[in-house]
Amino acid sequence: MHRGAVAEINLSAIAHNLETVKKIVQNRPIISVVKADAYGHGSVEVSKKLIKEGTSYLAVAFSSEAIQLRDAGITAPIIVLFDSEDITSFFDFNLIPVIHNMNTASAISRIAREKRTSIKVHVKIDTGMGRLGLSGTSLPEDLVKISKMEGIEICGLMSHFSDADLSDRSYALFQLERFHTIKEGIFKSIKGTILTHIANSAAILTFGAAYLDAVRPGLMLYGYSPLQHSALISLMPAMKVKTRILTIRNLPPNLPISYGRTFITRRQSKIGILPVGYADGYSRLLSNSAEVLVKGRRVPVVGRICMDLTMIDLTDTEDVSEGDEVVILGEQGNDAITAYELADKAKTIPYEILTSLGSHSRKQYIDVQTD
Repeated sequence: MHRGAVAEINLSAIAHNLETVKKIVQNRPIISVVKADAYGHGSVEVSKKLIKEGTSYLAVAFSSEAIQLRDAGITAPIIVLFDSEDITSFFDFNLIPVIHNMNTASAISRIAREKRTSIKVHVKIDTGMGRLGLSGTSLPEDLVKISKMEGIEICGLMSHFSDADLSDRSYALFQLERFHTIKEGIFKSIKGTILTHIANSAAILTFGAAYLDAVRPGLMLYGYSPLQHSALISLMPAMKVKTRILTIRNLPPNLPISYGRTFITRRQSKIGILPVGYADGYSRLLSNSAEVLVKGRRVPVVGRICMDLTMIDLTDTEDVSEGDEVVILGEQGNDAITAYELADKAKTIPYEILTSLGSHSRKQYIDVQTD
């Protein structure tokens, strides 16, 4: 038996979500964010589907992720958002690096001169995220310096909103205004076409003024909105995580289950054991609070989730056998466990649920449209 769960990825759902983004932003160029193994969905297969459906660019965090896509035969433009060390790979694999400090710009220029070539880059400015990007009073001058460095062609200017769900619109407006001010100043000094982009999934959904020249959807592509209670759009979750019952135990009343005796049977109980634990991305914080789907019915997780195993209470579930399918995330029958639900119970965000479960699960791909 293989450890852990299986993540079933519906590529048609990915295509549907991309089409939803296109309609919202009126066919602006789409920079599809496939970092962190496409949020746990598998970057190679997801990227191939996105390219087939018309995405303009792919975006990853580090060059190693981009190289994996190139090795899989993907030739589409790839933007590398954060890497500042593996600079030679930018040239060797035809990547588009994002420059966020002057040292990286100088290093890229030096290697371009050594290779007697040039490279297209995007430049990131920090408008208020406080993480990465050019900032400070020297920012305009630094942008001009980069534009004049030998071997560098600035073809993109970007920033990032600090509120993933844009809950504080006033700060987002401040960031956007700052971006426009910097953009207008630099465009007077730099010739050529520069693609501007700042809109993440939340901005795509709520902040049309931030669309600019292109948008960068991430979470939306995988079927979830950063705005949990927004029902104005039709997104299709693409990931279903499932496992099978390892064994079933018939246990007497007053018997503790798992570490710490946090659950004690109150009656004659039928306890199912699942071959999935926190080492497989199923958070220990879901102990005694999460539910799974068995035979289309909700079944509670009982006791502490272990490194390799999780216990569920099957006492009220009829006709269940060892080897039956259990859905941890996704649909079964007429019910569904969503990433929102698991995130709420684990006191985290859907992004972490998807990346944790997806990255630890064996993946199966389907391409079937669902209603």
